[in-house]
Amino acid sequence: MKPLDFGRSDDPAVQAQLDRLSALSVPQGRLGLETIRALMQRLGDPHRKLPPVFHVAGTNGKGSTCAFLRAMLEAHGYRVHVTTSPHLVRYNERIRLAGALISDAELAAVLAEVLDTGEDLAPSFFEVTIAAAFLAFARTPADACVVEVGMGGRFDATNVLEPDTIAACGIAALGLDHERFLLAPEDGVPQEPMARIAFEKAGIAKAGVPLVTIAQPEVEMTAIRAVAIGMGAPVIIAQNAPDMPLALPGAHQRVNAGLAVAMLRAQTALPVSDAAMAAGLAGARWPARMQRLGPGPLTGGREVWLDGGHNPQAGAMLGAYFAGQRLHLVIGMIEGKDPSALTTPLGPMLASITAVPVPGHDWRPATAFGPQARPASDLPAAMAAIPDDGLPVLIAGSLYLAGEALRLNDEVQD
Repeated sequence: MKPLDFGRSDDPAVQAQLDRLSALSVPQGRLGLETIRALMQRLGDPHRKLPPVFHVAGTNGKGSTCAFLRAMLEAHGYRVHVTTSPHLVRYNERIRLAGALISDAELAAVLAEVLDTGEDLAPSFFEVTIAAAFLAFARTPADACVVEVGMGGRFDATNVLEPDTIAACGIAALGLDHERFLLAPEDGVPQEPMARIAFEKAGIAKAGVPLVTIAQPEVEMTAIRAVAIGMGAPVIIAQNAPDMPLALPGAHQRVNAGLAVAMLRAQTALPVSDAAMAAGLAGARWPARMQRLGPGPLTGGREVWLDGGHNPQAGAMLGAYFAGQRLHLVIGMIEGKDPSALTTPLGPMLASITAVPVPGHDWRPATAFGPQARPASDLPAAMAAIPDDGLPVLIAGSLYLAGEALRLNDEVQD
């Protein structure tokens, strides 16, 4: 089944390139930076022509950290390029040029150029996406770049970046994810799973560039320090953000905000005032991460929360946020994800569980979420079946499902 991750567009020129992208995947057995480096060289090495880059890896929280970085830099008056993944509704969300989402015309042109240039290299979907982002970044004036790692770090396409362009690297919270790739057998790497995850994420470290990390458990921290020492990167441990207003809800966001603040303070390329930091922390936006949906076609007048988390760390965060409350859960998970990651920490709070398909993907049936879970054909049907008893509703389990919720509720990023 073709994933929605490849995107759809109302613009025929964009859709023509997305159709070409949909034929790409991660080539079996190939991990490394050789293809992205060859592609960059053919394109004129745009990754060497970028304004100062803030490069962020991690399992949970890296997207929120990027949102805080962007908001604080923009609050100081800087023009900021951003590339994050996945998109929720439109592929354009992956590439933000000097503050605005890339236009359909620009997107169609840059994707066509990258796909034409590298066709014989057999690049992956993500390699093409990053090449297109960096090419667009190099051609559009801006003051800074915020770049989110896609998967891992050491072999991620974004790791084509070189020390001369990077202002600071960051590592957010770590957890087991993408084990098939990140724990693949290899000589000379840590064997303990979490040490290996930390080793892969810390692979973005660069000589002389500050490597800022949240406080990690001892096993992970040891692996991070070992990589940093080998690369000649100074390590800085971020502190939680001080008690000031944050736009993104949840205690975990103080950790992510603290990482973003520490990254700005560790670098010397772009000064950012304390006032801009405070304004950015209070104004950051990051859809589908503990987002309160507004009134709309899907929610009506109900209190509806949306979160795309699907692993145990995300489940623990949701359990802590809703502790002591009663709520209805609408959940959709793609095959291969563990339903108990969310249902166990949320279990004591749940008044009902409604399981829905994840559009465009093979998904977990209602039976995977326990005997009390009931199926619904889609999100509107799920919302209609939940009693109007004043309890909040949480839609969770997949960023793809979150994107569908935003689309149905007419909440699309600008």
